[in-house]
Amino acid sequence: MRILVFSDSHGRMENMERCVELTEPDHIIHLGDCIQDARRLARRFPSVPMTAVPGNCDYGCCDEAEKCIELGGVRLFLLHGHTRGVKYGLHRAVYAARECGADVLLFGHTHRPLVDFDGALHVLNPGTVGGIHATPTYGVVTVNSHGCDCSTFRI
Repeated sequence: MRILVFSDSHGRMENMERCVELTEPDHIIHLGDCIQDARRLARRFPSVPMTAVPGNCDYGCCDEAEKCIELGGVRLFLLHGHTRGVKYGLHRAVYAARECGADVLLFGHTHRPLVDFDGALHVLNPGTVGGIHATPTYGVVTVNSHGCDCSTFRI
């Protein structure tokens, strides 16, 4: 299973569309800051399931700010990052991910891609697909019979 992960799209639909066409994902996750972009992308690719959480720029959005989901037998904890102060460190987000039994922590907000693994928890920040003040990037979580792997890529 290939899971395509975006954050901080900020209206750059063409970047997300290109990534979907390149990766042919089984599922898409959008980690906020322009959750409207996620909804438009879901209409553009209706055969690909999508899960999204709002970011700090998604004013008035009533969706859950954090979600723990399971895909392909792997538990993922999703958040934009502002609710757990990820710009100041990951300890609060890691604690929340472990509390829900996650195998993977997915967050955005910093606009900086990150891939890490401490032996128990994979951590992925896909960076900003919108390319606001940074090179546009995205993430992929690959799930197979041996577990999962996380990567980031430039567009």
